[in-house]
Amino acid sequence: LMKAKEIRDMSRDEMVTKLEELKKDLFNLRFQHATNQLDNPIKIVAVKRDIARINTIIREQEISQ
Repeated sequence: LMKAKEIRDMSRDEMVTKLEELKKDLFNLRFQHATNQLDNPIKIVAVKRDIARINTIIREQEISQ
């Protein structure tokens, strides 16, 4: 679980890289969930929230510029 402050300390490129990484993780988690191999389905929710957090901060920075 990432904190908003950690994300704000990242550069734009780092945020985009992390966002791509999280989207890949989400895909893998969904795949595991569909094949009944996922131990903790709450991980899906946590990754979705991290993706939303990063998108929100990127958007905030776009608006402020």
